[in-house]
Amino acid sequence: MNRIIHIIKTWLPTLIWICCIFLLSTEVFSAGHTSQILTRILRFLFPSISYREVLSIHFFVRKAAHMVEFFIVSILLFRSFRNTLKTQDYKIWTLYSAVTVILVAIADEMHQWFVVSRTSSLIDVGIDITGGMLGLAVCFMFYRSKRHREENTTAIN
Repeated sequence: MNRIIHIIKTWLPTLIWICCIFLLSTEVFSAGHTSQILTRILRFLFPSISYREVLSIHFFVRKAAHMVEFFIVSILLFRSFRNTLKTQDYKIWTLYSAVTVILVAIADEMHQWFVVSRTSSLIDVGIDITGGMLGLAVCFMFYRSKRHREENTTAIN
């Protein structure tokens, strides 16, 4: 029973975040809806901002959101695999996380294919994967340096 509770506590944040990614791929968060909100904010902050500038900022914000969503999910996946796989090899955790990031990115864009107000794009899959790989690079470097510190400490003692 404790093992099941451990798995649930470990994977629940990851699964909730993946659900959030799919929620953000619905019509509610389509470009048409988010542009209205962002336009109001930008016009309030910068009353003389041009429509072209608003469109450019909106495009950038949406693409950055893709990267951030997948940066976060990759770290959550790394944590989940780290805490549930029997292996202590951070390279395996990274590999499993990378494969899962790619699958979630593809599934997310396939989901958008069926939402009328959304478009599905291979470029967005690439942006998602890039965000995920950046998150995994941070995890990988952290654990690699942690291992080197532990090995050096052990060698000194």
